[in-house]
Amino acid sequence: MKLHKLTPNLMVEDVNATLAYYQDVFGFELQQSVPTEGQYDWASTRCGEVELMFQSRSSLGKDLPDFQALPIGASLTFFIVLQGIQELYERIRGRVELVDELHETFYGMREFAVKDLNGYILAFAEAIK
Repeated sequence: MKLHKLTPNLMVEDVNATLAYYQDVFGFELQQSVPTEGQYDWASTRCGEVELMFQSRSSLGKDLPDFQALPIGASLTFFIVLQGIQELYERIRGRVELVDELHETFYGMREFAVKDLNGYILAFAEAIK
């Protein structure tokens, strides 16, 4: 077995609102959507090498019925490594819910974390040079 990549598919109530948030705040770009216009059931996005998919509760619940009753959000963090953490932090500070301020870690990273509009936690990190 050889794994190639992991692309999270996040359950959300409103794919269009989530897509707009990720485009505006973080610079993600729409790659594909179903349907191709109007109110989306599913969308694939990308920013650099990071890919995220968003799927509406109603659509995901049809595919996997167990998801209908699950809360949106997660007991995990998405750890995103990037270059330019200070620039990103300054650009989005005050526009997002910070859950962990920018700081240096014992393992050689500068990082901070935010909660998105659906309750998902995104941690951004950059290696200290």
